[in-house]
Amino acid sequence: MRDAVERLWPELEWIESLELREAVTRAWVLALERSPLAPEDLETIPFTLKVPDCPATFMQHKRCVVHIARDGARAMQEFLGESLDIDLDVVIAGAILADVGKVLEYEKADGTIRQSARGLALRHPFTGVAVALECGVPDDVCHIIAAHAGEGDMIRRSTEAIIVHHADFMSYLPFLNLGA
Repeated sequence: MRDAVERLWPELEWIESLELREAVTRAWVLALERSPLAPEDLETIPFTLKVPDCPATFMQHKRCVVHIARDGARAMQEFLGESLDIDLDVVIAGAILADVGKVLEYEKADGTIRQSARGLALRHPFTGVAVALECGVPDDVCHIIAAHAGEGDMIRRSTEAIIVHHADFMSYLPFLNLGA
């Protein structure tokens, strides 16, 4: 399973802290081991069930979010770095893990993807944090998982969580307009 995770996520290499990179990798391995989905399913399933016939896959969306978050954080470091601390490793790790819980929220049935019973009870930010904590992912990264979606509107987001939240919505909101 580890090999599959490393194939899905070449961006893991961007995390400079070996300890953090290993914890992020373990979280994806554990989530996929517990998921009804296979790693290769992530290359074909839609990234959201909220957009009918969503044309973008889970991994297209997720890798886009990681790239947007990293590039945005780098620009912020370049122009605002003297007045705003940004931990690039935390941004990258949080972006990679933001939707790790979705592999526990979705299931395949009759050739289609749908929300599982667990997904109906617990959205992916909750299951994602549970898996990440179990794998030793630090709290500042778990905060990003918890705060990246609408649930995060109820709390004060860290700078890194704001970056990942906006990167996620940059890659999500345009798809809501496709059917409009």
